[in-house]
Amino acid sequence: MSDTLVVASKVKAYIKKQSQMSTSASAMAALTKIVEEECHKAIENARRDGRKTVMDRDFHR
Repeated sequence: MSDTLVVASKVKAYIKKQSQMSTSASAMAALTKIVEEECHKAIENARRDGRKTVMDRDFHR
C-alpha cells in the first residue's frame, strides 16, 4: 500500500462536523485509493494535451 495522500485529521474533522459520525482508519486507505486513481486520470489528460503540468481542468468527471 502507498502512503496516505489525505490529511486524516482534516477528513475526520470534516466528517464529524458534517454528520457527527466517527471515521474508521480504513476509510483513509479507501480515500487514498480514490485520490490516486483520480491523479492518474488527470496525469493522462495532461499528457494527452501535450502538457507537463497537471491542471485543475485535468480533474473532471
